Amino acid sequence: MAYQFDFAPVLAHTDLLLQGAAATLGLTAAGAVLGIALGVLGAICRAWRIQPFSAAFGVYVEAIRNTPFLVQLFFIFFGLPALGVKLSGWEASILAMVINLGAYSTEIIRAGIEATPHGQMEAAASLALNRAQTFVYVVLRPALARVWPALVSQVIIVMLGSAVCSQIAAEELTFAANFIQSRNFRAFETFFLATALYFAMALLVRQLLMRLGQRFIVGRPR
Repeated sequence: MAYQFDFAPVLAHTDLLLQGAAATLGLTAAGAVLGIALGVLGAICRAWRIQPFSAAFGVYVEAIRNTPFLVQLFFIFFGLPALGVKLSGWEASILAMVINLGAYSTEIIRAGIEATPHGQMEAAASLALNRAQTFVYVVLRPALARVWPALVSQVIIVMLGSAVCSQIAAEELTFAANFIQSRNFRAFETFFLATALYFAMALLVRQLLMRLGQRFIVGRPR
């Protein structure tokens, strides 16, 4: 018997899907801002070999890059309470995304910093720029400009990976899709629409971040 497609039962819960999509975007925004900030700090420590922080970030980066995101999430949500640290599903999800993105951002941004020609540092000194000005205008901004597309791609990867946060009852898009299909049993239609929403969000976030990067990082005088 041929399968009869019926999207009506799923579209009746469009509000839940949109709420889940908005929650996913919220998780992504928090994870991106804090994760990239952590990545900048880690990149500076590793690129300039500031001890003992360089060694600590090195261990952190290797630990995160060589373990699954789902295991990291479960460790934070189920493991930390054994040490007296209890987090809600949302708090654990944001923390896991920040830690995960921070590790990858550290290495991406470090590559950009290490590509800064030494002559630019000497030029900054000859122009009497102070340390803060040299760091912002000669080191950090050009480094971010070099690696911005890679950072944007990593943010998208983390956003799509946030789907596993539904496993700890964070009410993002996948959680909403699971809830809907458990009520109407239209799994194909439900996850087809969820897939379309993820695809649309990925394109939207990529375009938004690339435009922001072009406006505030790549396109501005350095």
